[in-house]
Amino acid sequence: MQVEPIYDLFARYGIEYQRCEHPAVFTCEEAERLVPEMDGVKTKNLFLRDRKGTRHFLVVVGYEKNVDLNTLSKVIGCSKLSLGSAERLADRLDVIPGSVTILALLNDADHQVELFLDTPIAEAHALCCHPLVNTATVSLTRPALDRFLSVTGHRPVVIDVPARE
Repeated sequence: MQVEPIYDLFARYGIEYQRCEHPAVFTCEEAERLVPEMDGVKTKNLFLRDRKGTRHFLVVVGYEKNVDLNTLSKVIGCSKLSLGSAERLADRLDVIPGSVTILALLNDADHQVELFLDTPIAEAHALCCHPLVNTATVSLTRPALDRFLSVTGHRPVVIDVPARE
């Protein structure tokens, strides 16, 4: 995993961002304590696979949402969903657990990962996410995120991600 390419891409395509370095965070609770306030919605990124392991998904929701995977599988039209293994995550997005981020789509040149954004994320004016490592956070405006996704060739599907009750 190399972090520099994300910043190179930002510079090459004029994608503006704010960046903040912090201690490594592995959970939303740790991020709440250790990451300074930044402009944008705080996100949680789930790397998922279907039962057969033939489809892979990146689902981006607000950090406070507990996702109902059983209902989500029906919403996106696939067999049972589960978290993708660290090996699959490294193979598809070249990041490690704790560093899953929408920006890892930079490493998905073959478009093996389908992107789903929860409606509130898609409607947010800006979002916060890791820049391929969990020792920093960047804030991107929605136009900056759209530019990034256009450059990488990923089209998000916007859905109402079901929450666990």
